[in-house]
Amino acid sequence: MSTQKIHVSTKIQRDIQTIWNAWTQPEHVIHWNFASDTWHCPKASNDLQVGGKFSYTMASKDGEMSFDFEGVYNEVIPEQKIAYAMSDGRQVEIHFTKEADGILVEEIFDPEQMNPLDLQQAGWQAILNQFAKYTEGL
Repeated sequence: MSTQKIHVSTKIQRDIQTIWNAWTQPEHVIHWNFASDTWHCPKASNDLQVGGKFSYTMASKDGEMSFDFEGVYNEVIPEQKIAYAMSDGRQVEIHFTKEADGILVEEIFDPEQMNPLDLQQAGWQAILNQFAKYTEGL
């Protein structure tokens, strides 16, 4: 497995509680967890605690493709940090940092080996951008 990590981030002009809830509550996740308008997230479940699991179904709107994005939490610091292991063992950290001009949301993750790094970074950034757009509209 690569030792290089991929970083994506966005800054959101909302309070931390709204951002945290939008990130962690399944009723919000289904509205933003996809990289393009041709995909959606029809189902989400989340047990937000160390050892708890999450599962987000990501599916193409045409019904041709679908997969479950799953993981187990290693660390949860409310309104600050989430860390988890994906089902394939890769590690992810999400940091929520209060700054003067908004909340910085940063994801740092281990890349997979099948796709180029820039493609993975672009896909995760697109999902994070969807999150920012959704959250700022709440």
